Amino acid sequence: MTRSLSARRSPKPSRPAYILEEQIGFILRQVWQRHATIFAKEIGNNLTPTQWAALAKLTETGPCSQNQLGRLTAMDVATIKGVIDRLTARGLTETSPDPEDGRRLLVSLTRAGQQLAEKAAPNALAITRETLAPLDSKERETLVALLSKLR
Repeated sequence: MTRSLSARRSPKPSRPAYILEEQIGFILRQVWQRHATIFAKEIGNNLTPTQWAALAKLTETGPCSQNQLGRLTAMDVATIKGVIDRLTARGLTETSPDPEDGRRLLVSLTRAGQQLAEKAAPNALAITRETLAPLDSKERETLVALLSKLR
């Protein structure tokens, strides 16, 4: 007696509980990779995203401590130190004693750093536009609002 063809097939596996492509972390990583590719292509000036974040925030706030700059740019202590060391080596930032607390150093932009930040800002805005280009204006607004809520 021969078993029917359908009986010989192995049963279709049930859907796994965890599908990687449906997970927020995986999706965010893919979006970040796309954004980083756009950033590298468009920013120019041999800047990394973290270096640009530090320059942009210093442009916005003026001189501040390295620790405060790390908090403002969502970088840990080791990362912001490395970023500032590299920017200082390039002549884009400098440190000076804090007049209110001699134990602390303030990080500020040099003239070259200010000029580079001004030159790169339009590119950075274009990077944001290109990253969000698949979305219409309402979707962009919603996405940014929802992601901000998850911080």
